[in-house]
Amino acid sequence: MANREALRELQNRLASRLQAARAEGLQASWLAVEAAGAKYLFPLTQSGEIFPFASPQAVPYTQAWFLGVSNLRGGLYGVVDLAGFVAGRAPTMRSDATRAESRLVALNAILEVNCALLIDRLAGLRNLDAFSSSSEPPEGAPEYFGSGYTDTHGAYWQEINLQALSQQPQFLSISA
Repeated sequence: MANREALRELQNRLASRLQAARAEGLQASWLAVEAAGAKYLFPLTQSGEIFPFASPQAVPYTQAWFLGVSNLRGGLYGVVDLAGFVAGRAPTMRSDATRAESRLVALNAILEVNCALLIDRLAGLRNLDAFSSSSEPPEGAPEYFGSGYTDTHGAYWQEINLQALSQQPQFLSISA
């Protein structure tokens, strides 16, 4: 019950910040998330609804990073462990405390892929003003990696182009 209220409160705060940014003429550019210790930025135009984590129904003979399918507001979504997919390995075990903060971030419906990404924690909204520098993606990075950004505290944030991610053959091929 407390988790539902906390999620509702977080969603209300994010909605308020988005509305305030629009009213001021500023646009928040990214949804900031964390997964397995890494910090990622999802473009808001490519991000969809945020859901609390509920264990998905497992699907046999799939990649380790494909956790299964979940019914999210009446729609069937494939659930991908973001950290496991990016690292190309099985998902890491999460503690109960981490699971409590975990969320599913659906891809925007305009991408036409019913998929939700499992993340460990929401870190709010970010715009370009939150960062002190930017850089090109690291050498050999996947095609869906966008620019990297360093915030004023020295933390590195990697932008993930969700549209490019959703069209990667590896991402679309979940069979083991």
